[in-house]
This record gives sequence, C-alpha cells and structure tokens, in this order.
Amino acid sequence: MRKLKLREGTNTAVLFGHHDRHLKLIEDDLGVRLSARGEELTLDGAPDATRHAERILTELASLANDGMVLQPEDITHALGALRHSPDTPIKELLTHSAAIVTKKRFVAPKTPTQKSYIEAIETHDIVIGIGPAGTGKTYLAMAMAVSALMKKEVSRIILARPAVEAGEKLGFLPGDMYAKVNPYLRPLYDALFDMMDMERATRAIERGDIEIAPLGFMRGRTLNDSFVILDEAQNATAEQMKMFLTRLGFHSKVVVTGDITQVDLPPERVSGLIEVREILRDVEGIAFVYFDERDVVRHKLVQDIIKAYDQHQNFPQSSGAPGRRLSGHDKPLKPATPASPRTDAWGQSH
Repeated sequence: MRKLKLREGTNTAVLFGHHDRHLKLIEDDLGVRLSARGEELTLDGAPDATRHAERILTELASLANDGMVLQPEDITHALGALRHSPDTPIKELLTHSAAIVTKKRFVAPKTPTQKSYIEAIETHDIVIGIGPAGTGKTYLAMAMAVSALMKKEVSRIILARPAVEAGEKLGFLPGDMYAKVNPYLRPLYDALFDMMDMERATRAIERGDIEIAPLGFMRGRTLNDSFVILDEAQNATAEQMKMFLTRLGFHSKVVVTGDITQVDLPPERVSGLIEVREILRDVEGIAFVYFDERDVVRHKLVQDIIKAYDQHQNFPQSSGAPGRRLSGHDKPLKPATPASPRTDAWGQSH
C-alpha cells in the first residue's frame, strides 16, 4: 500500500474525472485499488503496479495543474501508450505540436501515428491512411481540410465516398439522385458538422466552397486549389482509384482513407486501396500511414473487437476450422515513408 499526497490546490475534479471515472480506468488497467480523501490518494496492490500508478497520477496531476482538461479518452490512450513505451512522459503522449484549430474544435492527435498522419498531410500532396475504424483517419483529415479552408490555403473542400452498400441490399431508394446517394455520404456530413457550425457549413456547401459527392462524380474533373478527401476508399475499384488520384490539380492536397479489412465490393472486384499500395509505394511525394488498434479513439471495446477479429482472420480456429487468412491482394507492403517500428494488423511495420 502506498500514499500519494497531491499538491495543494490540485484540481481533483479534473484529475479524478466525473464520478472518479479516471481513477477507475487506472484501476482496471493496472489491477490496483485507488481511494481518495481530499488531496490524498491511497494506492493498494502489487508493488510494481502501485509505483506505476503513482507515477501516472503524479504526471496527470501536473497536467491538470497546468490547466489541461483531462478526458477519459486521454487516460485510456495514455495507459495504452505506456504499455508500449513505459518510459515516455505522459505530457509527451497527450500534448502534441501538431494540433489543428477549426471553428468549433481544437483537434490534437492522440497517438504517435495520428501525429505522423497530420505531419504527412502537411508535407505531402497525397497521403493514404490505412487502418481500422475509429483511428481518426477521416476525422483528422476533415479537421486539416477545414483548417486549410479557414486559413485560405485552399479555396474549396471536396469530400468523396464510393456509393457501395455495406453487405446488404437496400433496394430502390426514393427521391432524386442526391437523395439516393445522401445516405452513403452522411458520415462525411457528420464529421464536417463536428468541425463547423451547421449553418456556416450549409452556406459553404451552397456556395460550392464545400462539395460532398459520390466518387463516381469525380470523373473528368481537374481539382485545383482544393483539399480533397476520399473516404472508405477500400470500396473504390482499381479503376476508380486511378481515376480519382489523377484528378489532382495544382495547389491541391488529396487524402485517401480506408480499412482494407472491410471491403464491401463483390468478390470478383479488386479493391483499389489494396492495389494502390503496391503500385504507388515507391512514388516520391506520396505518404502511406498505417494505423492499428492502438490508435482507436472510440470505446475501449472497439480496440478489443478489432484485435479479436485480427486474431480470428490470421490464425486457425481452436476447433480446427481454418480462419480467414489474408489473400494475395492483402499481402502487406513496405510503406513509402519510414515510420516508427510497429507491426499492425496486416503485418505491416510502421
């Protein structure tokens, strides 16, 4: 058992979280018991675990005293990152210089890969982000696009998505062409409205400063002075991917995002996102950034779900029935830009 006396005046509401949520996250992760009375904490558990918990709480208290408003996701990501980099200061894990300022939010990367992703977008004209759902690929790209528009670095934002049904046939949809494709584009609207007031975003869409359209609408265009995002790119065919990437005009940036484990194309069609890794891996000026379950910024269970599916797909079942293995199209390739040595769900070092 250890005692930790916090500095007088420490903002314990921020440090402990709502209903002590932050303390419970630390307890669950480290297997310790924490109890607070005023500015004194009691830590009960194995010696190594309690020492580790004391260090985490001390560093978090310092951040709280510096004015940082800690959120549960900050605690979750700090704990996860410390499992892989135990000596890294928590301040370094939670505060990054690559923050993005939009009309509604101050968006900061939560993981080293997210920071590398933002830096790649800043320094490359084409960035391809590959990884599971919830890793911030689209959200961060949208924040960068809105920030670029606010700073007048580009004159418009173009958001595209393949109009592919996710494993189910929806049949006939009523309405005109835009009403039919709108359900496929709804996630892009959601991300946009999280960055900008709905009224301001709606006016920008009406003026043409922001365009949200199905991928098929990109054919025949040249996109100059634009920030272009292709979301759910795993559902773009090889032909569509080539078409989209060759729309790049002068003074423009393109960000392609997708999850190659969630392809909804018919079996006979090759995913353009899977194919493009091999075709463009050595092209200078294009950055590939690979995310894994450690970069998930949703509920902790999402990380566990992704990890469980990866194990199921890559290893035989305990019953003897074979699990799905990566196909020839899914074989991992070396990313075009060097990154920290990590291995993701596809065996990709990054």
